[in-house]
Amino acid sequence: MIKFIMNWFIGYGIGESVAKYLSTGILVVFIALLSILANYITKKIVLRVLSHYIKKVKFKWNTILLERKVFHNLSQVVPAIIIYSFAPAFSGQMSMVIQRFSSAYIVLVGIFVVDELLNTVNDIYRNYEVAKNKPIKGYLQVTKIFVYIMGGIIIIATIIGQSPLLLLSGIGALTAVLLLIFKDSLLGLVAGIQLSSNDMIRLGDWIEMPKYGANGDVIDISLNTVKVENFDKTITTIPTYALVSDSFKNWRTMIQSGGRRISRSLNIDTTSIAFCTDEMLAEFEKIHFLSDYIKNKKLEIVQYNLEQNINTSNLVNGRHLTNIGVFRVYIQCYLRNHPKIHQDMIQMVRQLPPGEHGLPLELYVFANDTVWEKYETIQADIFDHLLAVVPQFGLRIFQSPTGYDIRLALYN
Repeated sequence: MIKFIMNWFIGYGIGESVAKYLSTGILVVFIALLSILANYITKKIVLRVLSHYIKKVKFKWNTILLERKVFHNLSQVVPAIIIYSFAPAFSGQMSMVIQRFSSAYIVLVGIFVVDELLNTVNDIYRNYEVAKNKPIKGYLQVTKIFVYIMGGIIIIATIIGQSPLLLLSGIGALTAVLLLIFKDSLLGLVAGIQLSSNDMIRLGDWIEMPKYGANGDVIDISLNTVKVENFDKTITTIPTYALVSDSFKNWRTMIQSGGRRISRSLNIDTTSIAFCTDEMLAEFEKIHFLSDYIKNKKLEIVQYNLEQNINTSNLVNGRHLTNIGVFRVYIQCYLRNHPKIHQDMIQMVRQLPPGEHGLPLELYVFANDTVWEKYETIQADIFDHLLAVVPQFGLRIFQSPTGYDIRLALYN
């Protein structure tokens, strides 16, 4: 083609060297305009028609392909194909250079298209329920690394005019360097396989990892990192291999069980603990949850003391009810009849060793609602009630002296 244009210019009396440059320039401009036109037609006409057709088809993956601009990236190869096709029109050396760089560009576009296709596969996969249990993002990222490495080798081999196999044969010597560069990725890949095979973590799991300041829901699992959205809406990024090498707490089974533990103590002032008097027992007998218990217990104690011939004029002798014991039974009955307590799980009211803050009376039960806000409300309602009824049993909650207590003591 260049010779044809040159001969045309020479026919008009233009010198051969000038005609050569003019013909080359005209051909370059023609190829550039043709490439621009082809690119315009591809993007403005072909892609629009294709997008219109795809949107009519009710398939989720079609829309995701459009959102990821897979076809848009693929259209970038059209100008390169045109340039490659016109390369033989130039002189031998220039033709070879144009063909090599055009081919390299086509391979580069192919890498980007494959990258977006893998992203599309991940987006489609995440629409299925199995994605929460078996995320594949890490495996796709490994595939991307392989694609980029192989694509880079092919591009370099194309530009220098050598076989890709020749470059691949030299990678063995760089293995140690590659292992060092991709150390985190390799550790992440192995960790991802372990996390997936052992079902240690899923998307949506609530995990707690104090070492990294993580306490929230897992929103992303990738090759190198796991992202956790904390309850204060901050994001914590944890290395994937850290979830295998370090300890973390996963609350998934708690949510699946339908019961969330309440483990909190009431600190009773030990100076308020005493044997129950007849007047106190009479009052306790009026309490709905304790009525039958007090009646039966009084008969049991009287019968025991009579059988053992015990002198009960001194309260140290024989068996007697205590206000702390009755209060503990009341809490047990109250919890057994509470509509928000999981009745199929353990319920225990126990005394912990007394200390400088009094006698801890611990409630160990499970709420039947695992949602955080509702769980906190249930727990607060229970302790609101118990704190209010403590004085009815002649007991006091222990607390360190405050300014109010000191002023009250001074004025009295």
